[in-house]
Amino acid sequence: MQNWKVTLSYDGTEFHGWQVQPEHATVQGTLAEAIQHVTGERVLPQGSGRTDAGVHALGQVASFALAAPIPAANLMRALNRSLPPSVRVLAAHKAAPEFHARHDARAKTYEYRIYRGEICPPWLARYVYALNWPLDFDAMQQAAQAVCGEHDFSSFAASDPDLKTRGEGEPVCHVRTIFQSSWSREGDLLVYRVRGSGFLHHMVRNLAGTFLDVGRGHIAAEALPQVMAARSRSAAGPTAPARGLFLASVEYDQEGQP
Repeated sequence: MQNWKVTLSYDGTEFHGWQVQPEHATVQGTLAEAIQHVTGERVLPQGSGRTDAGVHALGQVASFALAAPIPAANLMRALNRSLPPSVRVLAAHKAAPEFHARHDARAKTYEYRIYRGEICPPWLARYVYALNWPLDFDAMQQAAQAVCGEHDFSSFAASDPDLKTRGEGEPVCHVRTIFQSSWSREGDLLVYRVRGSGFLHHMVRNLAGTFLDVGRGHIAAEALPQVMAARSRSAAGPTAPARGLFLASVEYDQEGQP
């Protein structure tokens, strides 16, 4: 058996997220079907993380093992012929036997994109949150920088009762480390980029929604430490729409090479 690492880009609009779900199109399920079509082998590729319905990826990473002795370039070409146009394999490499796309990930970078023009072009509408309200960019930048470092991000975790415990009553740890968090202006876009050790369910969308509330003057930038300290979802702002979110890249210590 040969372990593989593949890097994917996808338009998440028509998918019910990454993880396989009965009777729903998912990225994981679509990739598994393409692998089976190419190699005849049934595998379940393991992603670096689960993107939600409607969320896109520029650099998702998946790993899986195959018995077929296929060259990397041939595997990449064959998968792209079998996959729908909304999913592309950007790279395929043989990986170390122990490599796992999720367990070995050391950092991830997400982008959230907001369109600021008067009329959002239809070819962008699936990939941005169109929002032309007046926003205080400097306040949003200040708020974004306030979340850097190691914190309990309970205030930005999805309000899902099923996620409050794991196993036999063990609380889910909401502590994460954010290495970089900032906004930039790029033409008609405002782009929020955040790089961290890991992210909670809906965390980036909840951060983006909170920073937008800061930009509108609904939350003071100076209040972000208090929002985090509250450890309550109700203390933060709304969840920004999925369509503006991209998983930009995933980092590994040894890049999974054998």
